[in-house]
Amino acid sequence: MPEFAVTAIGQDRPGIVAAISGALFELGGNIEDSQMSILGGHFAVMLIVSTPASVSRDQLATELGAVRERLGLEAITFNDLDELPAAAPTPSHVLSVYGSDHPGIVHSVTAALAERGVNITDLETRITGGDEPVYAMIMEIALGNATAAAIEDALREVGGRHGLEVSLRPIGDDVL
Repeated sequence: MPEFAVTAIGQDRPGIVAAISGALFELGGNIEDSQMSILGGHFAVMLIVSTPASVSRDQLATELGAVRERLGLEAITFNDLDELPAAAPTPSHVLSVYGSDHPGIVHSVTAALAERGVNITDLETRITGGDEPVYAMIMEIALGNATAAAIEDALREVGGRHGLEVSLRPIGDDVL
């Protein structure tokens, strides 16, 4: 079965997921993996989709294009996927970062993780608070060959430089 990465963005409204998944269902497609979110009033989705071999790229483009037009989305794109990896990295820890909002927080933290071979499997950020905004970042990470102690040391150093509170904890069995 051919596999595709499908992405869509547009102003949020009810029914976007239903329209995209409906078009894929009508083609006999299966959503194998997905991530959806609303960012600043805009909907964003990433899907890994398999379709029957009988579905052409043109059919997929036509159906997804019709959804884009009908809903007024900014874009729906899809790309062929070669063979998917046997298994995606499994997150082992949750990393929480809090501090006064300023440029460079995401880069500093993620660069420290990348230098140590840590894979970020999920990342979410928000600015909360009123007069004194607080930047909050939550990540699920897969440590790979790094130790939790080494990651905590590196993050303490980053936190000290940027005035951030950083917390690393193992993921429990009940997390999806």
